[in-house]
Amino acid sequence: MLLETLRKEVLAANLELVRRGLVLYTFGNASGIDRRKGLVVIKPSGVSYDELKPEDLVITDLSGKTVEGDFRPSSDLPTHLVLYKHFPAIGGVTHTHSEFATAWAQAGRSIPCFGTTHADYFHGSVPITAALSDQQITADYEKNTGVAICRAFEGIDPETIPAVLVRGHGPFCWGADVAMAAHHSVILEAIARMAYYTVALAHDVDSLAPELHDKHFSRKHGSKAYYGQSSK
Repeated sequence: MLLETLRKEVLAANLELVRRGLVLYTFGNASGIDRRKGLVVIKPSGVSYDELKPEDLVITDLSGKTVEGDFRPSSDLPTHLVLYKHFPAIGGVTHTHSEFATAWAQAGRSIPCFGTTHADYFHGSVPITAALSDQQITADYEKNTGVAICRAFEGIDPETIPAVLVRGHGPFCWGADVAMAAHHSVILEAIARMAYYTVALAHDVDSLAPELHDKHFSRKHGSKAYYGQSSK
C-alpha cells in the first residue's frame, strides 16, 4: 500500500476532528503531503468516519490526479492543493465546520486576539477571506477558495497564524504535519468560543496588548521559545 505511514497519520487526524466534536457526519476533511514524492493523502468524499480505514484514503498528485484509491477524493481537495503549493512549509491541512469558528466565518469577522490563549498559538487575529465573486463560485469554486485564502495571507506568515476563516463557509487549518493541523483546528475552535463569549460580555473590549501578545507567542515559538521541556 502506497504511503502507508502517511495514510495512518491522515486517518488519525480525521478521527481526531470527530473525537473533539469538530465534525458532524462527514462535514470535514484532513490531508497530509509527502513533499519528496509530491503526493497528497486525503479523506474520500462523503465516506462515513465510522467505516474509514487507511486503505480507503485517496492518494493524488499535486495536480489532483488520483494515484491510488477506489473512492473519489474530498471535494475540498483543490483547496488543499492550492495551500500546499503556496505554503511550502506545511505538511497537513484540516477543514471543519466547527460551531464557533464557523459562526465567526458566517458573520464575516476575523477573530481578534483578546487573551493569552489565542496568543499562545496565533500571532495576530485569525484572518477571514474576501467574498468570492459569482464567477469564482461558478467555476473552480474549491480552487478559488484556496486562492482567496492565499490572498488573505499576503503579508502574513502562515506559520505564525496557521488558520483562516473562509467567509460564509468555515475554518481551514494547517501545520508542519497533519497531526499538528488537527491540533490547530481544536485550538482554533476553543479560541473562537472564548472570543464569542468575550464579545458577548464586553462589546467594546480591546485586543490584547501587543507586548503581552508577542511575549506569549514567543514563549512557545521561534528561537527564544522556553515553554515546555528542552529536547537536549
